[in-house]
Amino acid sequence: MKWISCQRAFLRPALIALLLLLSGATSLHAQTNSGNLSLNIGLNGLNQPVDVDGAMKVLAIMTLLTLAPSIILLMTCFTRIIIVLSFVRSALSLQGAPSNQILIGLSLFLTFFIMAPVWEKIDHEALEPYRAKQITSEEALDRAAGPIRAFMLKQARPKDVELFAVLARLGPTAVDKLPLKVVIPGFIISELRTAFQMGFLLFLPFILIDLVVATVLMSMGMMMMPPMTISLPLKILLFVLVDGWHLVVSSIIQSFAT
Repeated sequence: MKWISCQRAFLRPALIALLLLLSGATSLHAQTNSGNLSLNIGLNGLNQPVDVDGAMKVLAIMTLLTLAPSIILLMTCFTRIIIVLSFVRSALSLQGAPSNQILIGLSLFLTFFIMAPVWEKIDHEALEPYRAKQITSEEALDRAAGPIRAFMLKQARPKDVELFAVLARLGPTAVDKLPLKVVIPGFIISELRTAFQMGFLLFLPFILIDLVVATVLMSMGMMMMPPMTISLPLKILLFVLVDGWHLVVSSIIQSFAT
């Protein structure tokens, strides 16, 4: 129970801060003339005025809640981690081991570990003053956007960020003043590029094993035996001997430290 309470205390400020960033409207609420949101089902409300603005706000909030998990993951290191781990499974020629649930779970825990300093900074600079009613929701949103923007700009290539800045027709803008609509897509493209580079390097030793096994089988005249039958155990053995999971995870974590 103590571990669960610690996890909740750690995840709560992170998720609240990211929802503040994504919604951009922490003060949005359904307003009516009486101050309460009511729902009428039937024919009695046909002659009453319809609060279209309130309905649109509710629809916008529900849409954001639906898309929030995907958007939050794209703003963190999750993209690079899950792609690299998927490349590891493909390089080993394993179709279902580890399963998708294991890869996603490991990626989430690594994401929480890597993003912990960013969460703590957001909680200290934005959420704590906002909960203490020392700043407004707009100020909390601006402060929470700072650490996330700094993290994404540190990992993104300037070339990718400049691409979207040009497409958005932004003039000369300071780096810390770039809008998130420019920083986020540039960060995602950079993460995809870095993940594929790491995946390519992971494939090289395993491709070499496949070539060696195929060449040996051809030279022995065993053309009817699939090379995968021999190369798969050898690749798993090599991966275990070099402590592959330790090397992969440490390389992923260190790639965010640069």
